[in-house]
Amino acid sequence: MKIIEYDSIYDEQIKELLVDLQNYLIDIDDWHTQILSNNYRENYFKMDLELINKQDGKIFLAIEDTKIIGLVLGAVNPNDEIDKLTNDCAKIGNVLELIVKNSSRGHGIGKLLLNEIETYFKNINCKRINIEVFGPNKSALNFYLKNDYTIRDYIVSKKI
Repeated sequence: MKIIEYDSIYDEQIKELLVDLQNYLIDIDDWHTQILSNNYRENYFKMDLELINKQDGKIFLAIEDTKIIGLVLGAVNPNDEIDKLTNDCAKIGNVLELIVKNSSRGHGIGKLLLNEIETYFKNINCKRINIEVFGPNKSALNFYLKNDYTIRDYIVSKKI
């Protein structure tokens, strides 16, 4: 297994991983609001690529032979007017996606990918890293907590 930077020859496999993640989120969504729209596969990946290109981001892939077994996508958070008024405006890296194939979980691949994007963010002088975790995804939350992340913000929701 090796970690490489994004290469477009893997686009179709990346799209499949994104679909797998969305299907997992649908399965654990007790409110049943998560969906997989007809154009999700193409448009979600396109949206991620646009963010990566526009916001100083990177994609790293975990490859075994010629197959992707995991990926991480990260981009730098642009500071807005609220940020400028309320905080130190430090450069913040955002992990947008971290996915490891089910069959490859438990072998440290997620940690290697997370370390890779953390190193990238450190090298471009980010001072913090944010990761948004879907509330019902307890395994993801536990993974990040085990990797020295702290719950810093909460979003509370009410279904009406």
